[in-house]
Amino acid sequence: MGNRLFQEARKAVMNAKQAAAGQADIDVNEAVAVAKNALSSAYVHSNLAEKAQLRQLQEELDQIKQSDAE
Repeated sequence: MGNRLFQEARKAVMNAKQAAAGQADIDVNEAVAVAKNALSSAYVHSNLAEKAQLRQLQEELDQIKQSDAE
């Protein structure tokens, strides 16, 4: 099944990306906050390979936040 927290973090970032694209009925800031929390929780409980993927997801989230601020 894999790391549940990792899967939840990946899903939360996907939801934030959809919100930023206007494809979800959730506020972008709220979706980003949920994703940020999920990434933090997952990072603590992940192996090295998952941590590398989580850093990539964090970069995607940072891009969403930057785009939303503009």
